[in-house]
Amino acid sequence: MKHLRSILLATTLSLVASFTSQAQSKVAHISTQELVQAMPEMQNAKSELEKLAKTYETDIQAMATELQNKYKQYEAESGTKTDEENGKRAQELQGMEQSVRQYQAQAQQDLQKKEFDLLKPITEKAKNAILKVGQAKGFDYVLDSSQGQGVIFAGGSDLMQDVKTELGF
Repeated sequence: MKHLRSILLATTLSLVASFTSQAQSKVAHISTQELVQAMPEMQNAKSELEKLAKTYETDIQAMATELQNKYKQYEAESGTKTDEENGKRAQELQGMEQSVRQYQAQAQQDLQKKEFDLLKPITEKAKNAILKVGQAKGFDYVLDSSQGQGVIFAGGSDLMQDVKTELGF
């Protein structure tokens, strides 16, 4: 009887311990920012954005130079022109200046849209790899440990190497 009581107590303790361990959530973390920056596709996206930005910068510089040259020409000729002609020329300069500003604003919008379009598939690929690795390893939660993402402590498992392996780099 005493032996049966010991076995029953051991079994009960074993079951309680097993339920307690199963009730705890498994949590891991990964710096998605670091992962995305390390992905090979990111280098291509960066170079494409830099190339587009350089093109816009060259165009804007050419427009600004043209505006500056016109302004100098008009300033040099203003004494020989009538007030009416000088007024029209001033309006033309204002129109050119406004065109340069509009082009700059449009270029900025285009760059932002292009950046979004290039980064979306990269971040989606990273997210899918994180989900796949997290599920395969049995984690209930995977937190983003990138700076500013709200993780106070990241002492659990870091999935960075496993996700990089999943992505093939």
